[in-house]
Amino acid sequence: MWRTLVVASAFFPGLFALCVRALRWAAPGWSIKDRVLLSGRLVSTVQATMATVSGLTVVLSCRDVVNDRHWLAVEYVWVLVPYMTYDIYVMYLCHWHKSQEKGIVERKHSLTSVWSFLLQDRLMVTHHLFILIVLTPITQHFRGELGDFFVGCIFTAELSTPFVSLGKILMQLKMQDTLLHKVNGILILVTFFLCRILLFPFMYAAYGRQMGIPVYMVPFRIPLHCNIANASLIAPQLYWFTLICRKAVRLYGSSPADKSR
Repeated sequence: MWRTLVVASAFFPGLFALCVRALRWAAPGWSIKDRVLLSGRLVSTVQATMATVSGLTVVLSCRDVVNDRHWLAVEYVWVLVPYMTYDIYVMYLCHWHKSQEKGIVERKHSLTSVWSFLLQDRLMVTHHLFILIVLTPITQHFRGELGDFFVGCIFTAELSTPFVSLGKILMQLKMQDTLLHKVNGILILVTFFLCRILLFPFMYAAYGRQMGIPVYMVPFRIPLHCNIANASLIAPQLYWFTLICRKAVRLYGSSPADKSR
């Protein structure tokens, strides 16, 4: 546990710093804001890939969805803890640099800039803090030795993140009117819906099949805190999926002039 925490705590900030430095050499004309934004998205893609591979490994290894164990279901959580902490800080940096460019906040970091960040990105910050404060104790302690399969399922929710990051990178590079951006938009819709929305009915169905009960009976057979945790996780996903659908309507249903707005 401690070794994983230490390595992950050094890996993500180190990779971020390396990307910023590499972009300074590769794209000297870019502003620090652009380098920070792109570096954050690249690191996010790396973590999402790691999480997805870990999740699929766990899911495919657990035939008994309740009792089977896999070490990654425990160990990768200790990768997520420093990553989520790091990501909150990088989100703040991105917000601060964007605000600097717009002249909204002071040139130095302050409580005002932190408060502005917390207000603007409150949903994402709340999502990260929920994982750190609520889900981490549940997955590492309160669930005992049960449910590695479901922890693996939650990891696979990150499958959509590389496509979301790529979409933002393409927009940053002014490539929002390309075929690649359109194809990537479809991949965002499909992966987000499968791995962040349908994921939850899939987990309930897997438990019902294991226990030999109809899927509609599963919420009444599992502990209440499991239903509450799942509801807390899927709620923001539904909101974000609505935003993605609205953006897709604009992307595929508007003229090129409208898309660039």
